[in-house]
Amino acid sequence: MTTPDSAPVAALEPKTKLSGKVLKTTLAGALVDIGQGLPGVIHISQLQQEAVNKVEDVVKEGQIVDVWVRRVKKDRIELTMIEPLRYEWKEIEPDLLVKGKVVRVESYGAFIDFGAERPGLVHVSELTHGYVKSASEVVKEGDEVEAKVLDVDRRKRQIRLSMKAALPEVVEEIQPEVEERKRGDKHKGKGKKQEETFAVEADERDREPQFTAMQIAWQQALERSKGHGKVRVKSYKGNAEEHEEMLNRTLEKRASH
Repeated sequence: MTTPDSAPVAALEPKTKLSGKVLKTTLAGALVDIGQGLPGVIHISQLQQEAVNKVEDVVKEGQIVDVWVRRVKKDRIELTMIEPLRYEWKEIEPDLLVKGKVVRVESYGAFIDFGAERPGLVHVSELTHGYVKSASEVVKEGDEVEAKVLDVDRRKRQIRLSMKAALPEVVEEIQPEVEERKRGDKHKGKGKKQEETFAVEADERDREPQFTAMQIAWQQALERSKGHGKVRVKSYKGNAEEHEEMLNRTLEKRASH
């Protein structure tokens, strides 16, 4: 199987990581054996991020170093010991899914280093589903996270990310027992209302006055005297005083005949 160290020169892509042995140092840089047909060359400016006054201050002959391919030319392979960016500005587009490390946390959001020139900002509202008061409630420095690119401003060198957009959609489901309990409460409410209705009707019937035995006897006698064969007893809906007055009028009328 072909490995980066043994791959054909033509197959070496920029940013390919290799391991090599420093063969020689010069004022301009170092010559490195990376197991290819062409020599590997590291310019002094590519030894480290900080300025270098003397090559031997950084590397020495015989030292094993990690390097990355910058360019492949006909007579040499240009290398760098500065780890290249994972994403160039031209490669960063909206909806790009990236992985990185939280490098700074503020109340308004978190900064994520995902291998670009500058960290991307995840605003507090884009950390997760639901309300978040402060970013520290969700993440802390050193956390490995996944996010999606929302927007990139190459002129201002600003990248906006969203961790929420990289999470699965939240679908609220009503548990069966909860739904059953709701239906039970609904039926219970109907039953209670019916019971209250029956109680009111019964109370109305209890409050409705009825004829006494004496009042019924007088009414039956009055009906018979008028020739009616059947007597229908009606509910009496007046109060006690009205009953008494009715009875007195009936007696007076009968006495006058």
